[in-house]
Amino acid sequence: MSTTGKALPPVVDRVTWEKELAALRVREKAATRELDDIAAQRRRLPMVEMPDYVLEGEDGPVRLAEVFGEHPQLIVYHHMWHEGAEWQCGGCTGFTSQFTRLAGLEKFDARFVIVTQGPIDEALAYRRKVGNTMTWYSTANSPFGADLGAPPNAGFAVNVFLRDGDTVYRTWHTDGRGTEQLSYLFGLVDLLPYGRQEEWQDSPAGWPKSPTYSRWASPQEIAAAYGERG
Repeated sequence: MSTTGKALPPVVDRVTWEKELAALRVREKAATRELDDIAAQRRRLPMVEMPDYVLEGEDGPVRLAEVFGEHPQLIVYHHMWHEGAEWQCGGCTGFTSQFTRLAGLEKFDARFVIVTQGPIDEALAYRRKVGNTMTWYSTANSPFGADLGAPPNAGFAVNVFLRDGDTVYRTWHTDGRGTEQLSYLFGLVDLLPYGRQEEWQDSPAGWPKSPTYSRWASPQEIAAAYGERG
């Protein structure tokens, strides 16, 4: 225990520390290779043809095939939306606030957009309020969201699509903690000695613990930092 009352990792000499780090590095390298293998399997998944959905964009109706722009690949984040709420899902708001520079994705022939169940005018107003810079579309007048795992008033998801001409195929889907692999925030936090400090995590005795989600930035905090009034 330190003089501040916080639990601390044990203090050792440099040789011992490097030995412990090397042992951990073996597992980290194995995990990296496993992720490479998972990505290879993902590239071999079959796909399913999609109906010709029509979404609502900032300039009016848009066919799903047109959402791709000039690119053949598309990642869609389905932002949870609760009708009539002033502040939408904190997890979705925080997650999507991380993506501000996506030009690099275009080098890989892909685009990343948000689709939500909210009416397009409300969705765009919320985007401005929280300072989100990604392109938003509404599926309020389409079954697109409900068909792909993000029904009205519940659910968030990530879906990936491939376009061949005007035909769109669904190639991958995830939800829940499956979306974490797209977040740089958790990747950084998991490097820290205290980690996420959430109750469910396996941490040494005495490590700081907080209720799950309690340390996540709220939509109000994100709006104050990045939004049109921030």
